[in-house]
Amino acid sequence: MPASDQREEEQAFDRRVTQAAVRLSLLALLVFWCLRILAPFLNPIIGGVVIAIAVKTPYAKLTGALGGRPKLAAVLLVVVALLLLIVPTLALGASLVDSTDGLSTDLIHDQIEIPAPPDFVADWPIVGERLHALWLGASQNLETALVKLAPYMKDLGVWLVSSVGDLGIGLGLFIVAIVIAGAILPNGERAARLTDRAAYLVAGPRGPKLAALAASSVQSVTRGVLGVAAIQSLFAGLGMLVVGVPAAGLWTLLILILAVMQLPPTLVLIPVIVYVFYTSATVVAVLFAIWSVLVGLSDNVLKPLLMGRGSSVPMLVLFMGSLGGFIAGGILGLFVGAVILSLGYTVFMAWVDESELDDGDDPAAATEA
Repeated sequence: MPASDQREEEQAFDRRVTQAAVRLSLLALLVFWCLRILAPFLNPIIGGVVIAIAVKTPYAKLTGALGGRPKLAAVLLVVVALLLLIVPTLALGASLVDSTDGLSTDLIHDQIEIPAPPDFVADWPIVGERLHALWLGASQNLETALVKLAPYMKDLGVWLVSSVGDLGIGLGLFIVAIVIAGAILPNGERAARLTDRAAYLVAGPRGPKLAALAASSVQSVTRGVLGVAAIQSLFAGLGMLVVGVPAAGLWTLLILILAVMQLPPTLVLIPVIVYVFYTSATVVAVLFAIWSVLVGLSDNVLKPLLMGRGSSVPMLVLFMGSLGGFIAGGILGLFVGAVILSLGYTVFMAWVDESELDDGDDPAAATEA
């Protein structure tokens, strides 16, 4: 090959490489700007997509019942979801306000009576003696005990105020996510086609199958984890309201968070049961204890019913997803994190299984893996 032709080919290759680098750089810059602009709304957008996938079946049934009016069905679902979110939140706020007002009134009039601690508290390891002494001092002279705890209570108050602010922001993001889900639902078919095309571009012929598996996993986790957590916290909150537990809304919220993290609600219910036995009649306390046990065990019945044939996700994955999402994105991240990490786990395991099958491994071994 003549030297001139070789130089021309090298120059043409250099131009192509330069053009490709410039195009990729501009594309990366555009993606970066888009992600930066959408960053404040990323969790609500993901939450809206999750909600839209989760309510796909009831939305289709409601659309058929309304004579094929998808927009009206979406509006009705959004209104119902907002009511289910806002009404318990208002009840939580009212419960906290009433409990705080009653506590401050009792403190002012010196009407709070704290029972003496049981002797076995002192035998607890590490903190037993100090806790027993503090509890005994509070039962004898509450004002002196509060003075000793003042520095710690100040930090606790600052943390509580900050947490309430975060909950308010999380509530606003939840509302935005519900509205986004309402906007997605009438365009579900077009969104499904777009998802299949994107999945095909990313994963080739297996992309649409992975997309369908992802949608199934989202529905399974949403119903079997988030749905069960909502039901458990609702019934636990109703029981505490009936027996008159102070700040019942706050304990209900804690039960909801624990249930999403796949931790037993009894971690909250056991201290509440002890409090009810101290403050209520024996019959009421026994009935509340039975109710609490049934609430704690209800997930063994609810999960098989709501999950159906959905994918099985390890508890550790759900715990890490919900806890990590809660740390990163607040109360909305608690739900989104559990779903996203479960989705990633399901798709990854499906990809691994298919890769092993493609390599000629035994199908039973791949399924077992």
